[in-house]
Amino acid sequence: MATPANHLIEVQGLVKKFGPEITALDHVNLTIDKGQVVVIVGPSGSGKSTLLRSLNLLEIPTEGSVIFEGVDITDKKINLDQHRQKMGMVFQHFNLFPHKTVLENMTLAPIKVKKMPQAEAESMAMDLLRKVGLEDRAQAYPAQLSGGQKQRIAIVRALCMQPDVMLFDEPTSALDPEMVGEVLEVMKDLAAQGMTMVVVTHEMGFAREVGTRVLFMDQGHLLVDQPPEEFFGHPENPRLQEFLSKVL
Repeated sequence: MATPANHLIEVQGLVKKFGPEITALDHVNLTIDKGQVVVIVGPSGSGKSTLLRSLNLLEIPTEGSVIFEGVDITDKKINLDQHRQKMGMVFQHFNLFPHKTVLENMTLAPIKVKKMPQAEAESMAMDLLRKVGLEDRAQAYPAQLSGGQKQRIAIVRALCMQPDVMLFDEPTSALDPEMVGEVLEVMKDLAAQGMTMVVVTHEMGFAREVGTRVLFMDQGHLLVDQPPEEFFGHPENPRLQEFLSKVL
């Protein structure tokens, strides 16, 4: 199926049910273009994380399809792992290997999966650590890091795979308030460099400042998809107005 060249991800009629009672996603349609920062907000249980996790099939949709770089990755015949390599994922909890150093955590996938020579992987990892101000922590273990440091490491670890898109699932929600800023700063830098990003977050300041588009979800429906100026400045959807009145 032909896809316009700048469409990185197309979501078509996505449905996700958990048992007969719960419909987490209800026929969601969405297109994400290269270089966009798409921020997804909404109340708890609205389907935000389910939608994000469906983009790389961590959640397998009940119906519908996800087209990534022109390939329907919901097709059982394709090599999903090959496409997942191009999607970096950062979770709430940092998922670092506790028994490996920061540098080992970062170079494991490039060496094992991409067959990158160790010296090249380590050089790239050190460059990325420098960019986030953590080069002095290369030989530290995760237990020796603060939450903000761990999350910055988790982000640059995903970048070591040189992905085409970065998916963030509430990356700051497990952090102490004073550590949130240092993680958002790294994400802002990434956006400024043109990285395509899809971010589920409660950080409305980030959505307003960095988002190309802000999506509002409620009860499995994608209700609003607008640039931040309109989304925050002139919300027309009554459910969005109610939501913003509580969080801003």
